[in-house]
Amino acid sequence: MWPLYAAGFTTAFGAHGIAASLGGDAAVSLLVLGGLLALYDGAEVLLKPVFGTLADRIGARPVLLGGLVAFAAASALYVLADSPGWLWAARLGQGAAASAFSPSASALVARLNPAAEHGRAFGSYGFYKSIGYTLGPLLGGALVWAAGLRLLFGVLALLAAAVAVWAALAVPVVPPLPKARQTVLDLSRRLADPVFLAPTSALAAATAALSVGVGFLPVSGRAAGLGTVATGAAVSLLAATAALVQPRAGRALDDGRLSTRTGLAAGLAVTTAGLACAMLPGLTGILVGATLIGAGTGLITPLGFAALATSTPTERLGQTMGAAELGRELGDAGGPLLVAAVASLATLTYGYGALAALTGVGAVVALARLRAAAAALGTELER
Repeated sequence: MWPLYAAGFTTAFGAHGIAASLGGDAAVSLLVLGGLLALYDGAEVLLKPVFGTLADRIGARPVLLGGLVAFAAASALYVLADSPGWLWAARLGQGAAASAFSPSASALVARLNPAAEHGRAFGSYGFYKSIGYTLGPLLGGALVWAAGLRLLFGVLALLAAAVAVWAALAVPVVPPLPKARQTVLDLSRRLADPVFLAPTSALAAATAALSVGVGFLPVSGRAAGLGTVATGAAVSLLAATAALVQPRAGRALDDGRLSTRTGLAAGLAVTTAGLACAMLPGLTGILVGATLIGAGTGLITPLGFAALATSTPTERLGQTMGAAELGRELGDAGGPLLVAAVASLATLTYGYGALAALTGVGAVVALARLRAAAAALGTELER
């Protein structure tokens, strides 16, 4: 499992480390910055379902290894070329590569652990991804400060290559399973089923809130006259809280102390409360908001993925994880866009309020859908 945790750390560290460092490069305009960020995210939105389906067809392990090798190659490309044009190519390559090894790693986490331990497994996987999200801006910024973007890309190339070698040596071969032929209509029905849609919607809402917290809480801090240390601490508190909560939520699920339905609804409610607290002025609102958003997303993430792994036929795990990752990417982009749009018409406070209201409605809908699904499937979602 450790190489899979390292793969999760790699994709999170690479995504946030470079994204945060690009914003500090005076040579990168806001338009270019937005394009570079969108290029990476766009590749993930388009390709994660594709690579998830490929993992089901040929096995998740080769897709994982191929994605890690491609990520290392794309990172090394900019180290060798070091020009603005190749930066675009390297960022596109990184996004495409992450689209391959991220859903493959999730599928392997599910395949290599019994259903009774999915909560712990995904909690630990989420923990190391959160550590990557936390350390990415900090270590990435330090590396860029020391020797520029090339050093950061070089470190990412070495990290991805090392994880690829580790995974090749330690991750067992998990052959693809035979599966019945699936039509587009069959796939549409499965993805529209509440058993898939409710956890995925919760994951998208959690990711939206997380992205808004990371991106906009520092803006609120600056508006309140706080320094960069205080606003940076708020973002770190959010990520650290999410990292600490995830393994505990997973263990509670496996031990029967927490059900999927109750946990997801509680996570959405806590996330809503965090967004509402972010509307309060001053440092207190920012810190309490960051803590609650982190706790809510930490609850939702392992429970959502564990629910998807439990309710999905084993031979379709890659496809399901890829589609779920697509939902998260849409939340990652949609949350900040919603808040920014509302803030441009009113204020940032109203932007937080709009996302809080949407997340609160999502909690009610998710609870209703999971209740209906649990009634239809017996105890599968109430373990």
